[in-house]
Amino acid sequence: EVQLVESGGGLVQPGGSLRLSCVASGFIFSAYDMHWVRQAPGKGLEWVSGIYSNGGSTYYADSVKGRVTISRDNAKNTLFLQMNSLKPEDTAMYYCAAIREEVRNDYCSDSRCDPAITNAFDAWGQGTLVTVSS
Repeated sequence: EVQLVESGGGLVQPGGSLRLSCVASGFIFSAYDMHWVRQAPGKGLEWVSGIYSNGGSTYYADSVKGRVTISRDNAKNTLFLQMNSLKPEDTAMYYCAAIREEVRNDYCSDSRCDPAITNAFDAWGQGTLVTVSS
């Protein structure tokens, strides 16, 4: 059974930091590109960041570029998102998602990905809530 389990969310003050994790099981983690997607209260899905299956390249949405870093540990089947300088507008449910590396070029180039990639993911986690508030 394919599973993606996120953790690390919580309440943080503006300007603070959080590190999200996503542990994968049930599939060959190292063969999949991984992404983070978020959904703010009352809003649609927003693609946040992605990383190559081998960790060789990363992609970021303009809204988070320079403040977040995506990484992965293929030996531990784990994806990370380090978030710094958090803002109230970062408040959202954060999901990790997996997509086959073969379709990468259909959605991602020049260090960013088409938001439509959210329709192509092969697996999703259940999400972890990040709340940025004083």
